[in-house]
Amino acid sequence: MRNEEYLFVDGYNIINAWQELRELYEISLDVARNRLIEIMAEYQSYTEVNVVIVFDAHLVKGNIEKKEVVYGVDVVYTKEKETADSYIEKTLDSIGRVKRVRVATSDWAEQQIVLGRGGTRLSARELKIEIDNLKKTIKRKNQNKKDNGKAKNALGERLSGDILKKLEKLRRNT
Repeated sequence: MRNEEYLFVDGYNIINAWQELRELYEISLDVARNRLIEIMAEYQSYTEVNVVIVFDAHLVKGNIEKKEVVYGVDVVYTKEKETADSYIEKTLDSIGRVKRVRVATSDWAEQQIVLGRGGTRLSARELKIEIDNLKKTIKRKNQNKKDNGKAKNALGERLSGDILKKLEKLRRNT
């Protein structure tokens, strides 16, 4: 069972704030969205925080709210005339006082609303730093596992000095 902690991500706000995603957006909005989802899926997998990415569709005529799960991450496309901010605020009203909720957005006004409704705010820059630090931690742990694996697999590392001397003596006599 996943943790009862949530991280809501204002999708387009983050895409426009992170250079990597902004560059992808210039090529294709779908590519930028998918990359953000991949990054947040990795984050969710490692931290066990429930990630919800919300994309504005408020200017899309006739759009109905759409929710899907991509790589284990909840992705929401808001309905017509509903912004990501209003969706997050509405959800925060229902769970913000009973569950730990953080909201990633660099929209200052939205950050103030989040704080007033029981959540905590995280700027796009702070989220990027948190993810970069997490990646460094994962890399370091994987390197330590790799280094420890080498030592355990080397026969010389597992045998005592006396046995190594006897084996060397046998090798020279043959």
